[in-house]
Amino acid sequence: MGSTGTVLRELRGAQKTSKGVSLYSRYVNRPAGRVLAAGAFRAGMTPNQVTLVSALFTFAAISSLALAPPSWGLGLAVCAGLVTGFAFDSADGQLARLTGRGGPDGEWLDHVVDCAKMILVHTAVLISFYRFTELPGDIWLLLPLGFLFVSVLTFCAGLLREQLGRAAARAVPAGSAPAPASRLRAVVLLPADYGVFCLVFPLLGAPGAFRTGYAVLAAVHAVFLVAFLAKWFRELKAFRVD
Repeated sequence: MGSTGTVLRELRGAQKTSKGVSLYSRYVNRPAGRVLAAGAFRAGMTPNQVTLVSALFTFAAISSLALAPPSWGLGLAVCAGLVTGFAFDSADGQLARLTGRGGPDGEWLDHVVDCAKMILVHTAVLISFYRFTELPGDIWLLLPLGFLFVSVLTFCAGLLREQLGRAAARAVPAGSAPAPASRLRAVVLLPADYGVFCLVFPLLGAPGAFRTGYAVLAAVHAVFLVAFLAKWFRELKAFRVD
């Protein structure tokens, strides 16, 4: 394959569907991941190596959140690290589709890193609250635990929906073509996007504003969890053959 421009054109043709993807992932994270994937391809990196780079940025940002007192500078650094890690998380899959070097090991590693970051980022917020922040009450310590529960349950339930649905789809006749990606749905999904969640961390310099933003996102994610669980249950039930 020739120039970086040629690689980028090939990557554009190897994108996953935009259905069920928010505007942030569609217009920010995936294009950023495409550029990173092109650079990784030119550097001779494998998809698994890109996944590990994603983990390095993500876990460095999470560690600093737990270890350093909140400040505007820390918030910007944490946000930058998480956003960069998220972009590399998109790049590994794009590189795998471009090169045909993906496999079960890469998918497994990607899911392990995703699950770890969901657990650790909320754990780091809890540690930061406990170590550095004068909270209005100890009940605020339950907020990161609740957000952690919602995030992990959404991730695991969504992953099971994907795997069980894929297996069930092979056992039933093919139906109609999938509906095209909806712009309205992409807008509605914005508050549930991990990239949008990362954007709350620059508020660390104003602890009250950060708590409010974090709490609002936690509540929104909880509402989405209920909606997703109902939707995924209906979809899987539709695969039943009586």
